[in-house]
Amino acid sequence: MNDFRGLNLGLGALPLLGSNVRTRSISAENPTGEKGKGGMAIPKLNDPYLPHADFSIELGQGWKVRPFLKPKSGETVTLMDVEGPGIIQHIWIATEPTWQGHGRACILRFYWDDEETPSVEVPMTDFFAVGHDIFAAVNSLAVTVIPASALNCYWPMPFRKRARITFTNESKKDLHLLAFQITYAETEVPENAAYFHAQWRRAVTEFSNPDYTIVDNIKGKGKYVGTFLAWTQLSEGWFGEGEIKFFIDGDKEFPTICGTGTEDYFCGSYCFPDTYSTAYVGNVLEHKGENGPPKWSLYRWHIMDPIYFDEDLRVTIQALGWWPYKRFRPLEEDIASVAYWYQYEPHIVFPVLPELNKRWPR
Repeated sequence: MNDFRGLNLGLGALPLLGSNVRTRSISAENPTGEKGKGGMAIPKLNDPYLPHADFSIELGQGWKVRPFLKPKSGETVTLMDVEGPGIIQHIWIATEPTWQGHGRACILRFYWDDEETPSVEVPMTDFFAVGHDIFAAVNSLAVTVIPASALNCYWPMPFRKRARITFTNESKKDLHLLAFQITYAETEVPENAAYFHAQWRRAVTEFSNPDYTIVDNIKGKGKYVGTFLAWTQLSEGWFGEGEIKFFIDGDKEFPTICGTGTEDYFCGSYCFPDTYSTAYVGNVLEHKGENGPPKWSLYRWHIMDPIYFDEDLRVTIQALGWWPYKRFRPLEEDIASVAYWYQYEPHIVFPVLPELNKRWPR
């Protein structure tokens, strides 16, 4: 009963040794993750497969010959394509020191078990709780963001037959550097283990209808585990009075779970007087309008309090602020979001990802 099976995570599992578990890690130096296949590239000048080989031309094989990729404009590269069963445990990605112009232009897609449509389809930076392509340190259990551009996530991601991850550079410029490491365990996956999903959206709310949909049309059995909001204020004053609502298993007009305010959902109070980053929740971006409108990066991981659903799920949040004479007022706000959840497959096909020029605040 105490045998390690890949999902017994945390300090308490460290002493446990499994009978059939192998650690593998994929990087540019070992693109297949196979045993004994790392660092095998031989430096060759002008080899497009080895864009950084000239740095190690005098050192030879085994000396940092292919540490990074260099995705061209419009190119899709495969970061991972392995057979299962297994569980992804850690993903690290680093690109150029600042993300302006390419963070939201680079799209991550995850496919489980030969599915035709992705279970994860999110701009690179937003997936790691970076809003507006502006760096802010994140120090949480599920995601960490470290200066200057290191993106890490620790969401467990089981797969049974196959795991495939792609990276698409939709910017108009070639990327000079894409470094990555994906560590996973080759191990059996419990029957009741669901698949990881993440979906990105962006919209501008309307004064007449200030509800923003974080995610909808989730069908099946699963649990909701996280929210990230990149919120751009288009109105003066305080913006965070809106309530988050979880419409669960057939809820129509009224939800089963209704919060009491935006700062309350992100476990804060009294208008976010300061930034914070904790294991489960954070308000990490200190951008109060010095260059453009105020911007916020907010994450809430439901690790200890997941939202379970058996049939369907829809999640919304209101854009609600204050009138000068102390009344709630609906707001027109520019909001982008990532919803994170686990569910049994199949999943409903995601909405079409917005075109590149529609991914940034207006």
